[in-house]
Amino acid sequence: MDVSRKKPFDPSIEVSPDNPCPFLRGLVGEGFVDGGTVPLRTLSQTIANASGETGIKKTSARIQVRGVALIANGACHILQSILWGAQLNRLRGGPLDKLGAGSRILGVDGKVNEGQIARLAGFGSTYADPDGGSETGLNASQIQTFMNDNLKRAGNQARWYYPILMKFEWPVLLKIMGKGEGDDRYLSVAEVRTLFNERKFPERVTQRMVSQPVRPPSLILRAAAGLVAALLVFGIVALRFPDQFQPMLPGVLGDLVAPPLPKLVEPKAAYWLEQNWALEDRHWFHHASQGTATFPVPYSWFMALEQPRLHFFAKPGMLHDSDHLQRFGFIPSPRTINTDEATLRRFGYANVYDKTKPVPARLWDPPVNWGKQVENVDGLPVGFARMTGVPDPATGKIGEDRIGLTCAACHTGQIHYKGIDIRFDGGPAMTDLRKLEVTTGLSIAYTLYVPGRFKRFADRVLGPSAGDADRDALKQKLSAIGTFLVDWEKTYAKTIEGKTRFNEKTKREEPQQDTEEGYGRLDALNRIGNQVFSQDMTLSGLSGFEKNLHAKDAPVSFPPIWTVPWLKYAQYDASIEQPLIRNAGEALGVTALLNLSDTTPKDALFRSSMDIKNLNWIEDLLKGSAPYPKKQLSGLTSPKWPADIFGDDAWKIDGERVKRGRKLYADICVECHLGPVNDPVFDTEFPQQSIWSSDRWQTIGDDKFLNEVQKSARGMGTDPSQASVLATRKVQVPGFLKLDPTRNLNAWWNCNLPEVSSTDMPYALGLMVLVDIVSRKAMDDAKIDPKIQDIWWGKRKNCPNSGPQPPEENEPGPWYRARPLNGVWATAPYLHNGSVPSLYWMLSPATERPKSFCMGGGRDYDPKQVGFAVTDGESCKTGQSRFSTRAADGTELFGNSNAGHSFDGTPGPGKDGTIGRVLKEQERYDLIEYLKTL
Repeated sequence: MDVSRKKPFDPSIEVSPDNPCPFLRGLVGEGFVDGGTVPLRTLSQTIANASGETGIKKTSARIQVRGVALIANGACHILQSILWGAQLNRLRGGPLDKLGAGSRILGVDGKVNEGQIARLAGFGSTYADPDGGSETGLNASQIQTFMNDNLKRAGNQARWYYPILMKFEWPVLLKIMGKGEGDDRYLSVAEVRTLFNERKFPERVTQRMVSQPVRPPSLILRAAAGLVAALLVFGIVALRFPDQFQPMLPGVLGDLVAPPLPKLVEPKAAYWLEQNWALEDRHWFHHASQGTATFPVPYSWFMALEQPRLHFFAKPGMLHDSDHLQRFGFIPSPRTINTDEATLRRFGYANVYDKTKPVPARLWDPPVNWGKQVENVDGLPVGFARMTGVPDPATGKIGEDRIGLTCAACHTGQIHYKGIDIRFDGGPAMTDLRKLEVTTGLSIAYTLYVPGRFKRFADRVLGPSAGDADRDALKQKLSAIGTFLVDWEKTYAKTIEGKTRFNEKTKREEPQQDTEEGYGRLDALNRIGNQVFSQDMTLSGLSGFEKNLHAKDAPVSFPPIWTVPWLKYAQYDASIEQPLIRNAGEALGVTALLNLSDTTPKDALFRSSMDIKNLNWIEDLLKGSAPYPKKQLSGLTSPKWPADIFGDDAWKIDGERVKRGRKLYADICVECHLGPVNDPVFDTEFPQQSIWSSDRWQTIGDDKFLNEVQKSARGMGTDPSQASVLATRKVQVPGFLKLDPTRNLNAWWNCNLPEVSSTDMPYALGLMVLVDIVSRKAMDDAKIDPKIQDIWWGKRKNCPNSGPQPPEENEPGPWYRARPLNGVWATAPYLHNGSVPSLYWMLSPATERPKSFCMGGGRDYDPKQVGFAVTDGESCKTGQSRFSTRAADGTELFGNSNAGHSFDGTPGPGKDGTIGRVLKEQERYDLIEYLKTL
């Protein structure tokens, strides 16, 4: 600075009380900078000059000062700071203001408190003044003690980042204004008093600034500083607002930021539809544990984790907050049903539209005695369950409570319409479980590495009085979990990178890669295989079985589960007949603990945390009594079209359209979907096509089960990926497990299987035999009477599906099964892979269907098209997932075809995918109107 241009010192120069920094007040008071907005380069150079440093140390000081000054006015003012500078008269209450956790020497009115200067002196001692005499001062250690005491005095007002801020205050003053050298360097209390009271620096500091002019930076330095500032701004904004910016971040940077989530919109009202379940049945189903530990940490740890989002001046929300989990698509649930009606109504219970009072399952014939009522004490959403008192399968030691997902997490649906939520059990969920996986992993990482988070986490888990040893042990355990998750993601990526798959459409081997699952979809079959035949083996101490991993490349829409207990096959691909195997396999897939170790006692092999009793009770709750001889379904019934809830004309049923639609259904739908299960009018008008007179009811044991129609994936023209998983995937297992599917399944179920290796086998057989063994072990461990075990197993076999029955030579495998269409209105989007957004498009030529649309984020249901009204190629709102049949480069996405089941002509040889003539617009809406009533 040119000394001739420096303003003379004048104590009368006003300095805003909203500039609480004594050093900056001194710069203003002595005329080195203005009291308002000061360019960052001017401020950084001036303070660097005052430091007395030279060379690289001076450059470093300028960079540090510039970074601090950049955020001094808050994140919202960063761009303003870059363009014009820091606003020194607007620092109070900003990011650098410790709000009472500092020295308190300067009041909010800008006046000096001499008592607090005396307190500062009380932390110092007497030092020899280099200029002669002695005086009171504080060295680095005493300054640290002083700052720690300030934090202690502030108590709960202190924030985790205050110690970081303090490094840029008193220690910097010591560096700039200190006297002496090394450990004897001290900050003079007398000079501090002068700085506060008179806003005047010691002459030696003033001379440093006067003798060094503030020069404009070089063009290169400007460009570099601008780039650094831009990156800093982008990083801060991306971390603070991840929903908007995470998709823009490349590679590793994107992996460090929480995935974007849709904004939560609170409904004006919510209603659960009547489905023959009493309130106590529904709430038990929503929170009864299957014995799963889906989340990688104990229950108490999960409840202590914070959301992986940065809040610079406030604490982030909790990971388990219901409002947060609802943004992943989960449905809120009350803590208990034993509460007041107003609370129940808020969650959609105590519905004013209820027409009946369902009989509790405990009073059914036969009754479902599902144990004690489950309480949701922490207010978690539907599908979250607490597993208590379960021994570790390998050691037998009772461990901490765990948290897992139950089947309600994937099979409970809701739709939104003009601010009202309609909820129903057994329907497809609109959740995004992959996002929840990633968010949980990041929450663990942030807890370990973001300052202040682990302390809060440990306080919640151990209590604030816990000792350092316990905290260190907790951190080691959490770190081990975090390391495993990171290593497993790397192992998965590396393994998949080197594997191929056969593409049925191109007839070529192609590199494996994941197909995005997104809201409402999950590749359950491949995930189960990855869990059981790779991760569970790794966790059991077995190595080398990461080779069993397969890409998650066949995602499907969560299927509805009403009526399923009375269907011979439940899955889209008609792969499993035995209901206990179906449910146990699902429990293992969502991470029931499983011991596959050869180093534990022999009787511990195949032991799991699976709750076999609850699995059986869930099936009974869904099943109800046998449909014959009553010719009606009980248990969980499909939801009825909620016309009475909405006053909107779009929801009213047109009786004339229903009549015409019923005739169309009889003409074009019954061939595959059979007659409806819940329309007596149809049974009267079309008795030959009534489902209750169908020869597809097959007697198995003492009951009849509907043997659904199965059609070739090729003939239907639909995407074959999911149907091909069990048919083409292979797994390898260690010999000591002695799975031997040929011997075991033939002996237990008379499957008549050909000889298959006991160590290298089709995934389908490996899964069948392993789940069978684990289920038998679970029953024995639970001390279930052998006679009761026989009842639970029933007479439905655990054998591979042999295809359409009776066999049809024109229907080569793999196959998909066609289910009855009761409740079909509540199951959008359609086809097994969720590729068709509404019934309107399902009844259209496949070539006309939207190829790209958005899901999740509470998008409104369309009662006219019945499903979701979309625009092909539409822009997605923040946090929504995009379904697309093609990648950005135009290539078809594996597993995402929306072809087939097409009404575009006359079916016949060489017309794969065509199942019916083109329907007129009125016919489409007539048939849709009828489907609403099922």
